[in-house]
Amino acid sequence: MPLLSPTQPLTLPELAAALASRDTFRLPAEAASRMQACYDYLHQRLTAAPDQPIYGISTGFGPLHNVSIPAEARAQLQVNLLMSHACGTGPEVPSELVRRMLLLKVQSLSYGHSGVQVATAKRLLDYYNRDVWPVVYEQGSLGAGGDLAPLAHLCLPLLGLGEVNYQGYRLAASDVNSLFGWEPLELKAKEGLALLNGTQFMLAYATEALERTQRLLDAADVIGALSTVAFGGHGQPFAAPLH
Repeated sequence: MPLLSPTQPLTLPELAAALASRDTFRLPAEAASRMQACYDYLHQRLTAAPDQPIYGISTGFGPLHNVSIPAEARAQLQVNLLMSHACGTGPEVPSELVRRMLLLKVQSLSYGHSGVQVATAKRLLDYYNRDVWPVVYEQGSLGAGGDLAPLAHLCLPLLGLGEVNYQGYRLAASDVNSLFGWEPLELKAKEGLALLNGTQFMLAYATEALERTQRLLDAADVIGALSTVAFGGHGQPFAAPLH
């Protein structure tokens, strides 16, 4: 079972190979340690200075950044954030791209900079490994602010909400969670923000487009060479010193 590296960026060839392999993945101990350390640091800060304003954790979002959120409401704030942004529209994102989104999201969390629970990343990886694809819609990304709506739909099943595609069937996420014995997760402070502030939706489309482009470029070289031969062309114009 391959590991996701928390110390090295995931290159395009590595991503393509991982997706083509159909392998299952697991978080290495180093990734879990990094994530736990970041989570512990965040919550130690919140305990030491419970009234300190920290955007999106002890305050509201956007225009509500000056609104203080009491400690007992901070976990619910993250749940509300996820639910309120799960409002995508348009066609469904193809399952192969949702699969790509999941792997990219877990890789991002594995670096240990997001303050999420290890269990949160592991559950997303469970979805990937079990071929459980959350229903995500194509329209709703803000881009600069993150792929908010698409990522909300991607992560909504963590709460036992939303829908997923599994073995050709569209099912309630709660039913699939029950099938595998997965309890809904309880999001902690900052987790909703960490799950939504990312570009894995755009990145999934971009990396797939780049992979297709590379294949087309390789094919174009072969087709061009064969066409030159077929038409009786000469190789001299393509000599390296001329280019």
